[in-house]
Amino acid sequence: MMLLSILEGLRSKLLERTSLNDLPKSVWKRTSALNTWGTNAIEGSTIGWKDTEKILLQGVTPSGKPVDDVRVTIQHEEAFGSLKGSKGIDLELVLKLHEQVFFGVLKDAGKWRRINVRITGAKISPPRMEKVRDEMIRWEEEYNRRDMVGEDAFTLGAWMHYEFEWIHPFCDGNGRIGRLLLNLHFLNRNWPPVHISPKQRDGYIRSLNEYASGDASCLEEFLKARTGASLLDLLDQVGTSSDELLSLKEGSRMSPYDEKYLAQRCKEGELPALKEGREWRTSSRALELYVEMMGRKS
Repeated sequence: MMLLSILEGLRSKLLERTSLNDLPKSVWKRTSALNTWGTNAIEGSTIGWKDTEKILLQGVTPSGKPVDDVRVTIQHEEAFGSLKGSKGIDLELVLKLHEQVFFGVLKDAGKWRRINVRITGAKISPPRMEKVRDEMIRWEEEYNRRDMVGEDAFTLGAWMHYEFEWIHPFCDGNGRIGRLLLNLHFLNRNWPPVHISPKQRDGYIRSLNEYASGDASCLEEFLKARTGASLLDLLDQVGTSSDELLSLKEGSRMSPYDEKYLAQRCKEGELPALKEGREWRTSSRALELYVEMMGRKS
């Protein structure tokens, strides 16, 4: 379990360097590209990371790729960029984001679904089409009510994301829009966007299914782990030498823990970390916070 105090410590250092709205343009552009690649890839897009870099960072359209996949890549990145200018979450915004991402790709872009659907591999059964709008009104009202009383960002974020995916308000594109809304939720609370890559897809789906079975903690912990990874990534780009990513072998030299122990803590989502290939990476700042907080618990 990731301690919130560790994430708050990393966030504090990030916000000392820059606000999320004032991230350097190059950093935000890379963050936007990373998020767009991940959210599309777990939905089956043919646009890989290298293709995404070409399209969004170099302005080059790769050959041999479906036009719709390229178009959704460009339009999702634009929608992601618009999150910085948004504040409240309401039904008008939900429809706007769907139309923005899928304009020219889906005939019903920006419209509630008018068919009944099933979600393959999921334990949830979405409401019938005639109930979608009422359920979305309930979703909006309940989200704003819980937001007003100051509910924890991860608890509320997990709830709003699960409920949105359960309602499944669109015929297609629910995952991508749900994750955009989740990232707006986090940005509005001074938390960075979370990225879900194909390697995390199984854990993501499993956490949604656990939520459907009555266990909210799995999705909350998943979101905390992804937030930790985002904080490390951003601090590596705008932070100090304490924020440079390092191997666990290097980390073991500056902590009381050996490499194997650290790898297990990364795998379990207890220590903020990024996985590059088969190797976990963290930072000396994250390790210091982990050692300090673990010492307070004992």
